[in-house]
Amino acid sequence: MPWDYSIVYLNLYTVTTIYDVLILGGGAAGMSCALVLGSAQNKPFGKDRKVGIVLHQRASALDRAVFYNALGVEPGLKGIDILQKGAEQLSKYYPKVELITKEKVLDIQENNSLFTVKTNKNSYQAKKVVIAIGPSNLNQFEGMKSYIIPHKKIEAVKERIQLKNTDHLVKKDLYVAGVLAGHRSQFAIACGSGAAVATDILTEWNDGKHTMIHDAID
Repeated sequence: MPWDYSIVYLNLYTVTTIYDVLILGGGAAGMSCALVLGSAQNKPFGKDRKVGIVLHQRASALDRAVFYNALGVEPGLKGIDILQKGAEQLSKYYPKVELITKEKVLDIQENNSLFTVKTNKNSYQAKKVVIAIGPSNLNQFEGMKSYIIPHKKIEAVKERIQLKNTDHLVKKDLYVAGVLAGHRSQFAIACGSGAAVATDILTEWNDGKHTMIHDAID
């Protein structure tokens, strides 16, 4: 029987599937990335891909937000409701995207051709990782310290950080989205950033053919 490379044995008692993409963070950037990747679940290049998202760190910038200036969002909608509705939307329309809840990411380590993501409860392996958590959560990640620089679009007095990247790519197969990519803290920008990362990944899966997923009225 041939070896199944989709399975890695971490120890005698734990068997973990390797994710094609693991998204870290369930805010605007992370959720948008997951939705766009999920929307390719029936495409030939996306149907056998395993995508997961670690939904939340300790808190999200959306927790205290309320929206009046975001296109397509009902005026007055609270950010906390967007977090809940986003998870429900993923579950309903793109059930192949695995939602990992009530876990906090503690570190990301490079391991040959894979990344190991450690949380307070589990350890995961992924071929690609998208980091979309708040910048305040990253300082303790030993595996990411060499990529941290001062944020270029937030006042220096606030001492915010970002990851060095070129068009969201930190290094091969390691992406960053949202504020941590160097963008300003604006809901629409974060959503676009996460979606941009997703389309870059879809393009790679689709043999380099520039790829977007659109729904249309029949």
